[in-house]
Amino acid sequence: MVERPYILLSCGMSIDGYLDDASAERLMLSNDADFDRVDEVRAGCDAILVGASTIRQDNPRLLVRSAERRAARVARGEHPNPVKVTVTSTCHLDPQASFFTAGDAEKLVYCATPAVNEARTLLNATAPASRADVVSGEARAAGAAAAAGATATATATVGVDATAGAGGSLITVVDGGDPVDVRRVADDLGERGIRRLMVEGGGRMHTQFLTAGLADELQLVIAPFFVGDARAPRFVHDGAFPWGPANRAGLAEVRQIGDVVLLRYALSDRFDKP
Repeated sequence: MVERPYILLSCGMSIDGYLDDASAERLMLSNDADFDRVDEVRAGCDAILVGASTIRQDNPRLLVRSAERRAARVARGEHPNPVKVTVTSTCHLDPQASFFTAGDAEKLVYCATPAVNEARTLLNATAPASRADVVSGEARAAGAAAAAGATATATATVGVDATAGAGGSLITVVDGGDPVDVRRVADDLGERGIRRLMVEGGGRMHTQFLTAGLADELQLVIAPFFVGDARAPRFVHDGAFPWGPANRAGLAEVRQIGDVVLLRYALSDRFDKP
């Protein structure tokens, strides 16, 4: 049986545990130095996962920003950017969202069973087979040119399980169960060759991966202010977490990064030692 990916949860929050405030504008919880740290972590992962709510609210690009880090990935035989992954129960997603249109990395959409056909129609994707989803040599060459600063349009070649969606990128819709089961998602990602998965939110995704006992590591950045608004989204929702007073998470690292602090927790025996 293929081993599931190493799963790293990454989150920035206020002192009182909020991911954002209740306004229409995105709340900046970090600083430039920490954004660069997160970029380095992204560059070391095979895939990045966010929930559908995060796509709707924050419209993230989920790309490696540094040209040097993209070039290093290409030199290792990887795509310049990690695979993008999302989880949705309803597929209320905009095909023109940056998740789908920014960059040419593969996109995987794990959808609840009742909405799978609708999702494939909406996103111009087809049913998955297995991990035949290997980026072609032509795509890697184009990716290398892009990483070097050239203008290139890479078209990845995937088996019969995905078709080109918005912006020419490849989108695969996968039946994730009803409701979507993150254990099933993790197992499927492992079968697709994903060895290291970064989960960037939001609170529902963090809660599901934590309560399922799937998280190997938590990187938690604390911003130096309070939000103080119960309408705002929190780091986690209610749930039965494996870590409690009788089973304390291991604090592996504390690092000050300008005016924020990084807390790095070891949540499994697979934790990467610094």
